[in-house]
Amino acid sequence: MLTVPPKVTDRAFARLAEINNTAEVPQALRVAVEGGGCSGFQYEIKLDAPDADDLVLEGQGQKVVVDSVSLPFLTDAVIDFTEELIGARFTIENPNATSSCGCGTSFSM
Repeated sequence: MLTVPPKVTDRAFARLAEINNTAEVPQALRVAVEGGGCSGFQYEIKLDAPDADDLVLEGQGQKVVVDSVSLPFLTDAVIDFTEELIGARFTIENPNATSSCGCGTSFSM
């Protein structure tokens, strides 16, 4: 199976730049997939330092990293940043997910 790396929107890179402009030590945005959540898998999104085996996606002077275990689950996904009435957050539009739950961080394949 061909693994197409996830895409990161300009909006997501711009928000990460805003976060890092106020941070003492700029970091990468780590997007990972773990077992658990209400649908079987869940996303973990956090600020972190890149590891040697990470896929590094760069834009606007920022880095988004995905570990090698999570990468197949994120094939052709889109990492974005959205602002809504209920709050602002990084989101993942994943074409591999067959269903997801209302929280937006849990999915199944």
